[in-house]
Amino acid sequence: MTYTTRSQWDQHYSDGKGFRRLGERERALLAEHTPAPGGGGRALDVGCGTGELAAYLAGLGYEVDAADFAASAIARARDEHAGVGRVRWLRPDVERDDPAQLHEDGYDLITMRLMYPFLRDRARILHSLGERLRDGGALVVITPVVEHTPEERRHIALDEHEIDAVSVGWKTRERLDADGLAVLILRGPGRTGTRAAEKQPTSGHALTGALAVATDDAGRVLLGRSGDGTPEPPGGRTAGPESFTAAAVLERGKRRD
Repeated sequence: MTYTTRSQWDQHYSDGKGFRRLGERERALLAEHTPAPGGGGRALDVGCGTGELAAYLAGLGYEVDAADFAASAIARARDEHAGVGRVRWLRPDVERDDPAQLHEDGYDLITMRLMYPFLRDRARILHSLGERLRDGGALVVITPVVEHTPEERRHIALDEHEIDAVSVGWKTRERLDADGLAVLILRGPGRTGTRAAEKQPTSGHALTGALAVATDDAGRVLLGRSGDGTPEPPGGRTAGPESFTAAAVLERGKRRD
């Protein structure tokens, strides 16, 4: 897996680039399966990019927090959707920054469109976001699938093992299709009843973790690189009710590309 830095994302959006436009099938699925509660609701769009999904959710009746850590993305979003109300544009890094910018009363809907494969610590972030859902709320992950992605772009997609790992710890999962994209609707996040003490900036502590040793038929060992570039076997924190096996599989999948 190749991780992209904040400065690289800033350059991406500064160059006028974006991502796949929000399709009609995606719009229809969101309207059908995650309508705004009566009287309105609150949504969080994580990795909002230039804001197309956030603007659509506002049109469904949500008050939307649209979050992206790339300044150029937020600048374009504000400009391209200047006439859209009910959207608050934010710039947190959901993996590292203090989450104080996010709404303290939680959300009825949290969306992660075309950004989940880029996370370093997927299970922890998913669990953390799940804790921000209001009762009855849903977290929606929209992602390319390896099977439908050209080989040179498979680093931005999930394989079936990784897709299965997304639902670990959730009471219900619906998997839908939107023109080759997997749309995962997760409800009922598992809660442990405990929280790690955090100091600013947030660091994502855990009591347990998993380490995977993966080899091929030739006996070669799979290694990835830590945040400081040091070679290391796949490993990471467990989150909530996630098992050691599920955590190890997810970490191995994050390193396989």
